[in-house]
Amino acid sequence: MPTVGVSDLKDGDFLLDVRESDEWASGHAEGALHIPISEFVARYGELTEAAPQDGRVHVICRSGGRSAQVTMYLVQQGIDAVNVDGGMQVWESAGRPVVTDDGRPGHVL
Repeated sequence: MPTVGVSDLKDGDFLLDVRESDEWASGHAEGALHIPISEFVARYGELTEAAPQDGRVHVICRSGGRSAQVTMYLVQQGIDAVNVDGGMQVWESAGRPVVTDDGRPGHVL
């Protein structure tokens, strides 16, 4: 399973958040694409439209379990995808910004 740590992510890296809508609304990484795992297969085209053509997709969830499943699926589809180890819990504890849809500070559920 291709994996990266939160500390390996740079500003501008493409981030796919697969948490459910209530988790996203509570707080997420600014600029991330949100496609809940429960809707992922049906909304797969949104990812292929938004992801950089020759870039990597960094997949994140709360702790790394759901994002690992999506990462494996994407790799099987031939997409350069990696799981973000520890997910949004590590993101938040590392001091990375967590925001709500209106840009206010958020928190990880």
